[in-house]
Amino acid sequence: MLVSWTLTHLGGEVTSLHLHHLWSRKRITMLENRGDAEELGDSVDGNSCFPRQSKAPNPPDKAGREGKAGAGSGDANRYRMDYQSIGTCVIINNKNFHESKGQKPREGTNVDADAVERTFRGLGYKIRREDDRTVGEMEALLHTVSQEDHSRSASFVCVLLSHGGEGTFYGTDAFTELKKLTGMFRGDRCKTLVAKPKLFFIQACRGTILDHGIQTDSSSDESWDRIPVEADFLYAHSTAPGYYSWRNEGKGSWFMQALCGMLNEHSNKLELMQIMTRVNHKVALDFESASSTPGFSAKKQIPCIISMLTKDFYFPC
Repeated sequence: MLVSWTLTHLGGEVTSLHLHHLWSRKRITMLENRGDAEELGDSVDGNSCFPRQSKAPNPPDKAGREGKAGAGSGDANRYRMDYQSIGTCVIINNKNFHESKGQKPREGTNVDADAVERTFRGLGYKIRREDDRTVGEMEALLHTVSQEDHSRSASFVCVLLSHGGEGTFYGTDAFTELKKLTGMFRGDRCKTLVAKPKLFFIQACRGTILDHGIQTDSSSDESWDRIPVEADFLYAHSTAPGYYSWRNEGKGSWFMQALCGMLNEHSNKLELMQIMTRVNHKVALDFESASSTPGFSAKKQIPCIISMLTKDFYFPC
């Protein structure tokens, strides 16, 4: 079913006040003000208001996720899962920003964070969630995690939820280079994750372009002496470079809704890149904007998956 969101522009963000099915074509009067919306809606995770400058209940674990993360398949093209743990999942969830930035709270992001927490805990990850962190706090947190001993872990996951720009990610006070955060886990800086998958899922805008759409007719016992320091990373961005990323105030972001849904449905049988392709498909086809505000109707979004993985990644089941 194609889902449509009704939008209005509120001081630098695009906010939807009502949800309806596209096929209904029901038009609803929008409120143009900075007051509290009577109903929940969508926002883009952009950065136009920033000056430029340098728990949910735990679901039961799936069968076989206790103890070791899974047996080694012996397949040289698959990442090993026969470690004591599948790994740690760090969630940085920024909703509220310093008043001096003039940015409204990212309503709906807690829905994302809760869903991510449930999903990755269900996959066996140890969750570490941090809300409303400054740039300094984010950098300190990820540096600490990167220096921890991951030798008994099969992988590492980091989920980043905030405003963003192209190559940047926002703390509650300012922005930092995204590469500075992810680069702490490079092979030459985080030795215990060498040759293991490091997965980053990023919900943030990467610019201010609107997508108009178009109508269509690891293993620690490897024998290699060296591997690239950038190897075994996956960066899953909610949107393509330069574009807005949409977030619904009641349902959460389009990308995180699709990611958690596809992981919950397919993690026991599909390889990670197959799952991510289904995420792309869902975001691209199941969501579309409709708005009485000129220029914001019938907009689309496509996630962007950048993989430096060197093997197939299957979640243990």
